[in-house]
Amino acid sequence: MRPVGRSRAFVFFVALAWLELNAPLLRAQMTGAPTAGYKLEPGITSSTMPRPLREIGFDQNLDQYVPLDVPFRDESGRTVRLADYFGSRPVVLVFAYYDCPMLCTQVINGLSTALNILSLAPGKDFEIVTVSFNPRDTPATASAKKAVYLERYTRDGAARAWHFLSGDEPSIDRLTKAAGFRYVWDAETKQFAHPTGVIVLTADGRLSRYLFGIEYGPRDLRYALVEASAGSVGNAADTLLLYCYHYDPMTGRYGFVVMRAVRIAGAATVLALVSFIIVMVRKEKRAASLS
Repeated sequence: MRPVGRSRAFVFFVALAWLELNAPLLRAQMTGAPTAGYKLEPGITSSTMPRPLREIGFDQNLDQYVPLDVPFRDESGRTVRLADYFGSRPVVLVFAYYDCPMLCTQVINGLSTALNILSLAPGKDFEIVTVSFNPRDTPATASAKKAVYLERYTRDGAARAWHFLSGDEPSIDRLTKAAGFRYVWDAETKQFAHPTGVIVLTADGRLSRYLFGIEYGPRDLRYALVEASAGSVGNAADTLLLYCYHYDPMTGRYGFVVMRAVRIAGAATVLALVSFIIVMVRKEKRAASLS
């Protein structure tokens, strides 16, 4: 290799190593996920970040229950309880305020894009509940926001399965704290600072999976719904694939587990060999009986 080539290769591998070492921290800063023991380097201290951004994030309260008795108002103005949307199927929960100028819109856009790709049916396989964390939101603002997203998500049953709620501060506080959704009001910008992501819950109201960011892979969303439903949603192929894909709380995504795939391949190979031996033995017995 020429000296220039070696130099470029060295720089490439140094950069790759740096990214690998700092990936958990970078992911945490982008998604609001916990850093699991990783600390900020001296040049990127938390004190240099705006105060609102230091206080927001997701606390992943996995397997904990949200308060299903908390009251809200739906987009038509009816008083409802969170329990009205639970009981028989998993629920995708989205926190957003309806006049958010940027991030909330991106979160719901990303969710609607992923939902449009899913073969699972809204209202049959899952429910979607969007809850405003702005106590100034009303059924009118919720209804307007729902109308916008029903133009994007046009699957049969979407209007009945996607609910946009508003509520008072005590109700919002109870639900957001239980779900681990930390947000603050920024007086300077007159906006809420908040993390981005969606939460998948079980039919009985347990927090099952957190998906971070503003774009959600249809595969990740599907697997999260299948897991939250304990296998009642999806098919046998999903159950098999979930053995090979593992949820990573740090990234909020499903990653391929090589060893599990190797075990399945090994079991399939043994099964094929056993089947081959049985077929060959039967053929030999048949040939022997004919002779």
